[in-house]
Amino acid sequence: MKKRIYLVPALALALLCVRPMHAVNRDMVQLQTQIQQLQDSVARLQQSNDERMGVLKDLVQQTADSVNRMASTVDALQKHVSAQQDAEGAKVDTVSGQVQSLNDSVDELKARLGRIEKALADIQSTQQSVNAKLDSAAPAAGTPAPASPSDFSAPPPSGKKGATRVDPVAAAPVEQQPAQPAAPPLRDLYQTAYGDFVGAKYTLASAEFGDVVKFYPDDPLAGNAYFYLGEIDYKAGKFNSAAKNYDHVLEQYPGNAKIPVSHLRKGQSLIALKQNEAGIRELRSLIQRFPNSPEATQARSKLSAMGVPSTARR
Repeated sequence: MKKRIYLVPALALALLCVRPMHAVNRDMVQLQTQIQQLQDSVARLQQSNDERMGVLKDLVQQTADSVNRMASTVDALQKHVSAQQDAEGAKVDTVSGQVQSLNDSVDELKARLGRIEKALADIQSTQQSVNAKLDSAAPAAGTPAPASPSDFSAPPPSGKKGATRVDPVAAAPVEQQPAQPAAPPLRDLYQTAYGDFVGAKYTLASAEFGDVVKFYPDDPLAGNAYFYLGEIDYKAGKFNSAAKNYDHVLEQYPGNAKIPVSHLRKGQSLIALKQNEAGIRELRSLIQRFPNSPEATQARSKLSAMGVPSTARR
């Protein structure tokens, strides 16, 4: 009986202990299930991230390849543009040289025409003088009697009657001796100077062009002479003196045909002297005054090579 009494509480206690253990096991199973689900989610997320990262890497690689191809294209385009600019610059230089040669030929033709006109004027003047002397040698009335050889060999008597015996043809050259001018004729002097310049006799040409501006400072050819003096100095690397000679053309001969090329050469001389701001202003002035000239095209090419716009920024 006593054993039964003790057995009942023991069974009750055992039952109480078994129920909590069963609850703990169920919680553990749920926790493990949740952990497994979480691990599966993390794995799926990791897989998704890996896939996305792979796609991003591919996109980055494709973008890098595109950038490299674009850079190569831009570099090739820059080289092509640079080559075109160099070719155009060479063409412009050639055209400018041809235009300058044509201008020089025109100057030469003008000088030759001036010499021909002067020669014709001298011939006409001589002919008029001879005709006048023949008229004055004729007697006042009737036709003169034929003169015998002794009339020309004997000295003429004094008085008006003896004057009719003078041979006008023999006398004309003596009386028509022109007075020597103080300076050589302009056309001859300029033509000689230009010929020496073309023949690369720069020292002689410089002295002769100097005589042109010295003796004929107001003649348009003096402006040409100043330009060629500048060219001689420019070829010799005397850029300061060259700029001054070009400046003479610009300031003293505003209508001269050498104005555009004088602007260009002056700007180039100033840039050669490291006076870039003054040189740029000169080239821009050329472009503004003569925008369609070959010299303006050369000026634009020069400014572009310097990385400078052809017009001033406002």
